[in-house]
Amino acid sequence: MRGFLLNRLSQSLILLLIVSVIGFLVLNLLPGGPLAQFGLDPSMTQDDLERLKEQLGLNRPLLIQYFDWAWRLLQGDWGHSFRDGAPVLAVIGRHVPATLLLMGTSTAIAIAIGTWIGIRGATHRYSLFDYMATVGAMVALSIPTFWFGLVGIYIFSLQLGWLPAGNMYTIGDGSVLNYLHHLIMPSIVLSLVHVAIWSRYMRSATLDAIGQDFVKTARAKGLSERRVIMKHVVGNALLPMITLAGVQLPSILTGALVTETVFTWPGMGRLFLDSLGYSDYPVVMGLLMFSAILVILGNLIADIAVAIVDPRIRLG
Repeated sequence: MRGFLLNRLSQSLILLLIVSVIGFLVLNLLPGGPLAQFGLDPSMTQDDLERLKEQLGLNRPLLIQYFDWAWRLLQGDWGHSFRDGAPVLAVIGRHVPATLLLMGTSTAIAIAIGTWIGIRGATHRYSLFDYMATVGAMVALSIPTFWFGLVGIYIFSLQLGWLPAGNMYTIGDGSVLNYLHHLIMPSIVLSLVHVAIWSRYMRSATLDAIGQDFVKTARAKGLSERRVIMKHVVGNALLPMITLAGVQLPSILTGALVTETVFTWPGMGRLFLDSLGYSDYPVVMGLLMFSAILVILGNLIADIAVAIVDPRIRLG
């Protein structure tokens, strides 16, 4: 088990290094570079820009800049925002809870509904329900997330007035019910695609488990079909789903970026777009690294969980 953990950890660190190098190079090689926003100020002269470059260390070779940035990152100094001079970690920290709330809620919805649809589709193969679930999954996977969001706002906010069109809460009302009221629509929109993916994988895994010999043996012992499904089939079908949960984390983060923009949700996705538009590169780079760490950590936890449940994986 120790060798398995060291192997996964070393792979994660290498991947994080690659992400940091690519992200740093792309941001610094964009037209205008990190000082693009300052160049839009008509009162900013070329001499001012040169002095700013020197103050920020941007006049040094790119390789030196990267190593300096990486060393400060390891020491906990993620830089300061160009917009207000606030520490990058503090800026990100203000938006992390909103994103985690949205991602956590949508993931719980996707797992609960997707698992149920997948199991029912597999146990009622080629039924009307199975066909409807397949068509629904194809539709959910084919239509962009922002379209679902805009349609939801038009129907449930503008036409029916049941749900708020955006934001995380109503100003002046910080009650739990108010937060939940604002959370309903963005969490459902974000979970739609993942319900489709989870249900398809769960159906396939359940069908694979149903065909195994231990299921036939359980039925031969006279166990009820419900007991066979719940005790023997579902438990084995959920094993590959643990890995899927980790693999789906990047797409959930990407979907959160779009969803937060549509619903003006004050999370990391909205902060990323705002910072990118303002050319606030320290915050953009900080968000990129924070998201990469979150994704890698999620996959690492999923791998460890699978290895604990199935010893064949860590011994292979």
